[in-house]
Parts: sequence; C-alpha cells; structure tokens
Amino acid sequence: MRALFSRIAMIAACAVMPLAIGASRAQDGSGSFEVSGVTVDVSGSSADAARTGGWRLAQRKGWSMLSQRLTGKAGSLPDSTLDSLVTGIVVENEEIGPGRYIARLGVLFNRNRAAEILGVSGFLTRSPPLLVLPLMRSGGVVTTFERDNEWVDAWARFRTGNTTIDYIRPAGNGPDALLMNAGLTGRPGRGWWRNVLDQYGASDVLIPQVALYRQWPGGPVIGVFRAGHGPDNRELARFSLRVANADGVDALLDTGVRRLDEAYQSALRGGILRPDPLLEFVPPSVEPTPTPGLPDDIPVIEGGDTMLPSAPVASVTLQFETPGVAAVNAAEASVRAIPNVRSAVTSSLALGGTSLMRVEFAGDPAVLAVALESRGWRVEGSGNVYRIGRAIPAGPAPAEAPPPQ
Repeated sequence: MRALFSRIAMIAACAVMPLAIGASRAQDGSGSFEVSGVTVDVSGSSADAARTGGWRLAQRKGWSMLSQRLTGKAGSLPDSTLDSLVTGIVVENEEIGPGRYIARLGVLFNRNRAAEILGVSGFLTRSPPLLVLPLMRSGGVVTTFERDNEWVDAWARFRTGNTTIDYIRPAGNGPDALLMNAGLTGRPGRGWWRNVLDQYGASDVLIPQVALYRQWPGGPVIGVFRAGHGPDNRELARFSLRVANADGVDALLDTGVRRLDEAYQSALRGGILRPDPLLEFVPPSVEPTPTPGLPDDIPVIEGGDTMLPSAPVASVTLQFETPGVAAVNAAEASVRAIPNVRSAVTSSLALGGTSLMRVEFAGDPAVLAVALESRGWRVEGSGNVYRIGRAIPAGPAPAEAPPPQ
C-alpha cells in the first residue's frame, strides 16, 4: 500500500505517537497490521504513569483483537514481546488527568513478525498498483486536485495497513492538478490515460466519487458515494450516508472512504477489479525511412571532431520504500551516481510508504536495472517501471569445525 499524499495531510490526519516503552518506533500503516478503536481507562500515580499504563493495556487488547481477526481466537503475549512487535500507537481520542488516562487508540503491529507468530501469511494477495483520482461534487462544482478539498484530505487520512488494494495516492502538488483534473474522468482515449498512469507507475485508475448535498444552512448533510474504476469510470458500488450538520462532514467522508475501500476489496476478490487490457496495448512504432544514397551511421562533425550519436534517453519510474527523509536522499544519491543517469528526482513522496522516483537514463532501462543490482538494490519489474529495495545481506558463513586432533 502506498501513501503518496502530502506529509502535512498525513500529520493532520491522526497523531501517531512513538512508543515510550520498548524499542519500537512510529511507522505508517502500509507495513503494519492496524487495530483501531481500542478503548482504555487507566489510573496511575501520575499522568505519565497512567498514559504509559493505558498504552500497555492497548497493546494487550489490540493483540487479542488482531489474533481474533486473523485466526478466529483471541491470543495473548508477554509485554516484552509486544514491545518489540508494536510499531506505533495512533491516538484517535484521549483525555489526560492528573492520575487518569481515558482514550480510544489504534495499535500498529509489525506485519511480518506478527504474521509469523500467528502462523498466517504476512503478505496478503495484493492488487496491481492503482492510481486514486478522488472526485468531489459540492455546491455545483466538481474538483479533484485543482484545489484543496475535504475529499482529498479524507483519502490522505485513510491508513492502508489492512487493505489488499495497492493505492497510489498523488500528493496533489506540482503537475498533479494539471494531469489529473475533473475533465480527465471524461476522456475515453486510452493513449492519454497510458501517459498519465506511466507517470505514477500505475496499472489502472480508481475514481472514488462523493456528491455532498446540504439540506439547509446548518442542517443535515447527505453524501452519495460511488466506487468508479477504469478510464470509463465503471461503477462498482454506490451508497449514501447522512450526518446531522456540517460539523460531521469529516466523519462522514472518513466512513465513506472505508466503505469504498471495502467495495474495491470485494471487487478484487471477485475478479472484477482487473486492469483494462487496452491500457497495456502499445502501438507499434514506425521505423524511420533512411535517406536514399546516405549511410545510416554517418558521424556528426563539429569543430573538426567526430561526434558519435548519443544513446536515446529513457524515462524510468522507480518505486522505493521511504521510511524517512534520509531514505529519500540516500536513494536519490545512489541512483544519481550510476553512469548515464541524467537526472533522478522523487516525483511523488510518501514518508512511511512507497515513493516514486523519475529517472532520465541515457540507454536501455534494462542496463539501469543491472547497475542498480550491482549497487546492492533488489530490483523487480520490467520495461520502464521497476520496484527497488535494499537487498537483505546474507548472514555470516558458519565457521568450519576444527580438524580432529
């Protein structure tokens, strides 16, 4: 799952607090199992003691809920083990007193280690990477990324740790508003869609849509949600939600995002959420006709020196994990150091998730993939889109037994 919205939106969505117990750290839910809605009410000798006790209780209750969800029966683990499994605490709501802590929390568990302990597969069946184009209709105006709106913010708040959909969520800055506006949803031509999807390393597009209807100023707000898929915006699901007044719009949209995610997951399980075959079609290139009487490999002479024709520049998209800013800088520096790389710029940033780097490479992209592997990267993919990650170093070779005396 990829969270490619702006960092500001992610921070505003919910507070992910680093744990004060154990050696865990806060991470995005894309690499974690997430359990939300864990309620605690703990007393202690001080506010800090009550809060620490509340978080420990949330870890125990969260693990029991996760075990129930994945295996069908509640389980328990020692606090020392939970400290190493929990990667973050999401504060949904909290009240702190001098010696009491009441809160509703979310708990993030390391996906791979939790799956090993529970005996389930840590890697769920995933969809192809799908570009998200949130479409909002309110007050007679239809917008996507042309300007900030509540619907884009709601998708930024959505944590993708428990979903099987591989969302690519643009940040909404730079060329995003130009490439993906409301008018794009009415384009039937697959050529333009292919160009847009290639920019973000996606296989297809999802168009989640909401239409907000305000009954009267200060009165109820009705949201009509629609799960669209593909360049033709084919409808997969539709439903309506209602809140008493405008103060509940954020909660309305958050609920709508979760319901739409369930609809997309259901379509994936049913085999409906498949990329459009026409998006994978590449028209054959027309070979240029050589000029009669002239050799094709004639050199270019400039200032008395023979200039050999340079290799064509290929545009390659790299998908890479970015747990922090340091990982972004290190990945860009590593790629720029490869010979024949003209530029390497992170075009879509998702701290704690999967970012996209656009690389201009003078030569065959397959040569770039080999060069990345030689620099310690694990490379997957083909063509002009690759997913890279740091290769896991092999453990030390076992020591040889001493010869018999």
